[in-house]
Amino acid sequence: MCYSKTSSYMDIKKHYFIFNDDGPTVLTEFLRYPLNPLKEKIMSIYKYISYGLGVVLVSMSAAAQAASEYLVSTEWLEKNLNNKNLRILEVSVDPGQFERGHIPNASNINWHTDLVDPVKRDIASRENFEKLLRNAGVNQDSTVILYGDNNNWFAAWGAWVFDVYGVKNVKLLDGGRKKWESESRPLSVKVASTKPGNIKVADANQALRAFLPDVVSVATQENPATKLVDIRSPDEYNGKIFAPAGVQELSVRAGHIPGAVNVPWGQAVAEDGTFKSPEELRKVYAAVGIDGTKPIITYCRIGERSSHTWFALKKILGYDVKNYDGSWTEYGNAVGVPVANVAGTVWGGK
Repeated sequence: MCYSKTSSYMDIKKHYFIFNDDGPTVLTEFLRYPLNPLKEKIMSIYKYISYGLGVVLVSMSAAAQAASEYLVSTEWLEKNLNNKNLRILEVSVDPGQFERGHIPNASNINWHTDLVDPVKRDIASRENFEKLLRNAGVNQDSTVILYGDNNNWFAAWGAWVFDVYGVKNVKLLDGGRKKWESESRPLSVKVASTKPGNIKVADANQALRAFLPDVVSVATQENPATKLVDIRSPDEYNGKIFAPAGVQELSVRAGHIPGAVNVPWGQAVAEDGTFKSPEELRKVYAAVGIDGTKPIITYCRIGERSSHTWFALKKILGYDVKNYDGSWTEYGNAVGVPVANVAGTVWGGK
């Protein structure tokens, strides 16, 4: 076990050593605990218990064994599939994957109809979002587990929308659908039968969102205190391409917002799609001057990939972060805003 301490949190890394006929297997779990600055807080007491050739690290804290504050492991979720207080929601780039097989007892959330306003460009209204959650069986005391494909891009978007509406006890399945399937964990085609929930959501906290004037003020250096993180690919950032191939939402200008640093979202995850440890994440962002001492705004093309980085910076590292959900499809289509286009690519109207 090892830990690192920040001003408000303690990060704990637990290693489990399991021995079998094929040799040792090492499992690692990352946990985050808030620290109380007014009183000393007794952390979990760990005991080492030997079993023949193996050593198992046992925590005396049930919460520590269960899950971290914002992430759950695939192993933990499989063991808790029948926990009636859990509501599992899939939010995938391709909503059709749900019908082909999903985590048992999960409900499907369609990101481009359920989490957004059907007419104007905005997140879902409070009334529609509350109705969505109630129909999915979410109660006031429920713990919501979100997961999806593409390393949880839109599951993280969902977590951000939940945050905007003040919904508590929301966690991401670390590694998402990719890791769940790679480990051959159970899938079902059965639609979960749930009773309507009773959750009440608050009015949207717009202070958790960044808007066009916010990022323009950074680009024009009227607000030099805020850091911009562009999490798109280097080719998008440099203006070589307008967007990834095959996407519908486009802009008429290529490049990035002046002053933004480029940290592609994939730098926050390991090969299996799980988030890197807090220590590793701090190093990734500190390398470009992002250390949590200044407010941060993340953006991408439409706000989904930047939600993934928002989650890493806000939830795992505890930094002051807003997500700019208008992102490049708003900024790159805006009239008169400053643009940095290293490649000099010109829109051809195609």
